Amino acid sequence: MKEKLFSKIQQLSPEMIQLADRICDYPETGLSEFQACGWLCQYLEQYGFKTEKGVGGFETAFRAEYTVGNGNGPGIGLLCEYDALEGIGHGCGHHIQGPGIAGAAVALSRTLDGRLPCRIIVYGTPAEETLGAKIPMMKNGCFRDLDLALMIHASGSGSSVDNKTLAMSQFDVVFTGKGAHAAISPEKGRSALDAMLLSFQGLEFLREHVPDDIRMHYCIPEAVRPVNVVHDRAVGSYALRGYSREVLNGVIRRFYKIIEGAALMTETEFEIQPVNEFDNGIAVSSLQNLLMENARLIQAPDIRPPREKAGSSDFGSVSHYIPGACMRIACGCEGVRGHSKELAALGKSEDFHKGMTDAAKILAASIWDYLNDKELQEKIKTEFEEKKDK
Repeated sequence: MKEKLFSKIQQLSPEMIQLADRICDYPETGLSEFQACGWLCQYLEQYGFKTEKGVGGFETAFRAEYTVGNGNGPGIGLLCEYDALEGIGHGCGHHIQGPGIAGAAVALSRTLDGRLPCRIIVYGTPAEETLGAKIPMMKNGCFRDLDLALMIHASGSGSSVDNKTLAMSQFDVVFTGKGAHAAISPEKGRSALDAMLLSFQGLEFLREHVPDDIRMHYCIPEAVRPVNVVHDRAVGSYALRGYSREVLNGVIRRFYKIIEGAALMTETEFEIQPVNEFDNGIAVSSLQNLLMENARLIQAPDIRPPREKAGSSDFGSVSHYIPGACMRIACGCEGVRGHSKELAALGKSEDFHKGMTDAAKILAASIWDYLNDKELQEKIKTEFEEKKDK
């Protein structure tokens, strides 16, 4: 049966490549992915999937379902992203996710029969790079029909899975002061810029007193000009990360005190605006092992042990509600910085095309194993329940 799946995916490969290249050529940033969303839905519809756009409260999100047999079986979730990076393009490889997921889904729909009833459900999830739309989509009712959630992602560090992903909270802080002429009457001003810079310095001092895995970032998203005034407004953007949401929340409480202290020192006001919040991922080893067994079966390129260091993703939050795993597939881009134009330029290479096809085969084979093994289903469910309660 796996050979049939692999053969079908290989047959579909030219279509998958054409679709991935089209998405790569027309990059769309978060919540603007109208073309990518439409192309993916159109592709799945032609193979009998029932699609619905605008799910979960987002115009560029979609749900597509194919029922195998009577459908009284597991809901197999395949999640894909297709947003690009502003000013860069597909510098994270999201253009191969949708076509790779669609290829796996179509191959399963053409190969499985009624003896293994299930529902193959593809969710298109926009704006991973910015908003993290999976989280509000989940709050709005999406993914509740799934027993399993799987993804693929391009990798510059071998074919593997993630043992850890970082929880992250992002904030914008608006400081408001009192403007004045910097040369004639500076004493009349209260500098919002000073408050923002003091908050940055406060985070630098905090670095010495947090666990090793904590990451703290900041930037100035809006220009603060001209130089010869006391500024009455300044905006800072901040991101805090860690492998434990509980520990990170303690750091966030200290971050709030730093912001308050910066405002007190400068006699300014502040408003903290939460932007998004991703949880750390739950790694279900039995599910990850299943993906890696099939990666070895197809001889995926550059197979490596699970990664102990990874970034942040809204998929981490999904993994607290549904057993999930993401197959990171080598795409011949090791040493090329992620989120860069250099990586985006490789998006239509043979290595990316092969990586997408390999990832589709790994997911399809893993789903076949899952559907055929009730003990494995129970093992994954039990491990997930034990880990999510910790």
